[in-house]
Amino acid sequence: MPAVTLKAHFNGKQIVLDEPFDLPPDSRLMVTVMSKEDDTEDAAWHGLAAGALARAYGEDEPDYSAADIKR
Repeated sequence: MPAVTLKAHFNGKQIVLDEPFDLPPDSRLMVTVMSKEDDTEDAAWHGLAAGALARAYGEDEPDYSAADIKR
């Protein structure tokens, strides 16, 4: 199985995946514990990316057809 990143949280007793995932028994795992500051930093990066996209694609941006995208 190729490596995959899954979001999870610790409920005080065990690590719980945030979304269902078919994980075979005895699968090898690598766990990274993130601090609350990491959540804040992620939110800042997401905001920065969203702002850049908003500037790149203004309200007067034309609609492109599939033919335009293939060029």
